[in-house]
Amino acid sequence: MDPFPWRLVTVDIDGTLTRGHGWHEIAQGFGRLPEYERTNRRFFAHEIDEDAHITDLLDLAYGHSVAEVLARVAATPKLDGIREAVASLRGRGATVALLTHNPDYVAEWYRSTFGFDAFDSTHGQAVVGGLLDHPRGVHADKLLGLSRLLESPGRSARTTVHVGDGWSDALVFRRAGGGIALNSRLPEVERAADRALHTLDFRDVAAAIEGLQPRE
Repeated sequence: MDPFPWRLVTVDIDGTLTRGHGWHEIAQGFGRLPEYERTNRRFFAHEIDEDAHITDLLDLAYGHSVAEVLARVAATPKLDGIREAVASLRGRGATVALLTHNPDYVAEWYRSTFGFDAFDSTHGQAVVGGLLDHPRGVHADKLLGLSRLLESPGRSARTTVHVGDGWSDALVFRRAGGGIALNSRLPEVERAADRALHTLDFRDVAAAIEGLQPRE
């Protein structure tokens, strides 16, 4: 078996591990689809930036408990084979981490459910009296999150491959040694990636990573 070149594999959550956006399921469950659809329209029309968009999404959970939100997370349709693919990549010696704009309670659910090693997430939403408060001071920055994940010994940007579907993921593709656009609906994201995949089985992503070499 050829030497595996990737020491770190980072993975987005919404639209990457999920079949659609996870916060759509949360909004639908809490009767807040109009707010979800409004912030999506504004974000994709470039009327608001990513920080404002993530703030709007997190605010959909306001007044609910973490357990209520995670029940919706668990109900969100996801790709097949996530746990198996993560285990396969870990078996090749890679650390497999989530790099997400989701809050830490969502990232931790995915980490523990599917066997990821670590995560970097977005902060800014406190729990008050057992219920989620309005988000404040949200700053979504995947490049900064990648830098934090690279702080561990033996990791480098060149030996990191990122998997995602959005504009922020395209920025990470350019910083990392490799990038896979997964089920992206944005042509510019696919152009920024080394490989573009459309599949409902995350094991196909692990196979694609096996055949990918870091850029020079």
